[in-house]
Amino acid sequence: MKTINRIIRNTAYGVALASMTLCAASCDDMLDTKPQGSFTSEQIGEDEAIDMMTSAYATLLCHYFGNNESFAGPINNWVIDLRSDDALKGGDGVTMEGYMHQLEIGNVQSDNDVINFKWRNNYFSISRCNTAIKAIQGASSLPEATKASFAAEMKTLRAYYYFDMLRLFAKFPYFDETVANPSECRADEYTRDQIAGFIRADLRDAYKVLPETQEQVGRFNRYVAAAILARVDLFLSEWAEAEEYAGYVIASGKYELYPNFLDMSKPEFNNMYESVMAVQFSSANSPDQFNFNNCLNCTWSEGNLYGNGDDFYLASQDLVNAFRTDANGLPYLDGTQNSESVTSADYAGNVDPRLDFTLGRIGMPWRSYQYNEKWCRNLELYGQYSGKKPYPSPDSPFVKPGIVPWGASSLNYIIIRYADVMLMKAEALIEQNKDLDQARDLINQVRAKAARSVDSGYTPVDCNPMVANYAVGQYSATSWNQDYARRAVRHERRVELAMEGLRWFDLLRWGNAVDVVNRYYQFEAGYQPYYSTASLSADELYFPIPLNQKDNAGDLYD
Repeated sequence: MKTINRIIRNTAYGVALASMTLCAASCDDMLDTKPQGSFTSEQIGEDEAIDMMTSAYATLLCHYFGNNESFAGPINNWVIDLRSDDALKGGDGVTMEGYMHQLEIGNVQSDNDVINFKWRNNYFSISRCNTAIKAIQGASSLPEATKASFAAEMKTLRAYYYFDMLRLFAKFPYFDETVANPSECRADEYTRDQIAGFIRADLRDAYKVLPETQEQVGRFNRYVAAAILARVDLFLSEWAEAEEYAGYVIASGKYELYPNFLDMSKPEFNNMYESVMAVQFSSANSPDQFNFNNCLNCTWSEGNLYGNGDDFYLASQDLVNAFRTDANGLPYLDGTQNSESVTSADYAGNVDPRLDFTLGRIGMPWRSYQYNEKWCRNLELYGQYSGKKPYPSPDSPFVKPGIVPWGASSLNYIIIRYADVMLMKAEALIEQNKDLDQARDLINQVRAKAARSVDSGYTPVDCNPMVANYAVGQYSATSWNQDYARRAVRHERRVELAMEGLRWFDLLRWGNAVDVVNRYYQFEAGYQPYYSTASLSADELYFPIPLNQKDNAGDLYD
């Protein structure tokens, strides 16, 4: 069969289909997928089906008409993380992209640009997946087994976007490829539980059909479907199935933890080790292939090393303090992590080395450069903790300042890492109060990666053991009961996956978002005074339907 590498490395709009467009998403109506032209079954072949798959995969770039939808509605959901206790908006001040600041202080309004972009981007993407499925099913020249596999890829991608809707919005319309006119779908046609059922069914079916390995990197195999399903199950507290499908990924033997924590920030390791589900980016071809999702967040580097970014998405002091460890290298799971703050490089206590792999700290290395005040766009307001993970060394050949903007590179964005899958299984076991020793072993493996990552011979340099006291220890069987294990795995998710757009969703599914975030506001107000009047209530956990979408839909979204 012909190669379909172009499915992944393509422009945001994918391959044009000349004048025979099967369907196109209208910018006036996100759900309008009425055909503009049509193929007969004889005209749809492998090329046409692949073109439609290409267009659907390209939606992972979140780059349709310009940069704003990538900045404000990104696939990595960093803007949603501003709702958590981990992150500050950053930038020049609170009025810069002020709609993001609204999320940061718990002010959720239906006319917020983030809410509209996330809704729009997801439905553009869902529409393309449905279009691709119809094209595949109508491709008379494709063998039935190939049709089933191709369609399973698209159903997996569609399931991911619908899951994103489920964890963002209180209600929303659901439609698949069999719906003739999605513009007539009501937002209350299905309950959240019913939609969750559709998502899980698609992923279970896809797991059975998809191959274990794809020849082209970035295409979905069965373990992508399994990993997404495990994440969905955790969100729904379906612990047994989460354990099962996370276990399939682990038992496959296809993935392993990075040798060094820094490896996730090296384009040389794209699609290796922990990369289960990743968005493929490039700095070599069309600008539409750049990772605009993180461009806004690039640090204000001294000497313009990256092509200065806007320094958005900085870490909170609360998150930084979470990296504190005791004399045994264990975290403060008793809630006392904020009894002392890690505010400078000369902090005398122990810290988890993942702190300096994740965040810039004045006086510490940044990819072998010295991070200092000149890297911080608004040090007085937002502090110093710029995110590191999406940025290779500025000396990397995959970073081209002046050509590729604001730290964009060929570094993939990993939507699901293997470490995440290991922690999913550990959490599922703990919540069932089952095989707690196995859960501890999974957590300890992730912690062992952090411990071995402090290596002065590893380049570029991001840790300095001559300045910081690094200590990350292993959990012992002593006192390892369900309550302690639960606190341990939740902490491990926070520090291992910090600044990867997941913290808010974890708080949401754990049911403690309101309490955690309001306590955070009180603490963080000592560093960011604008938090002094911030608050979050239970009726603000999910976004409302965007105002302009509701206005355009008549009574369909009432």
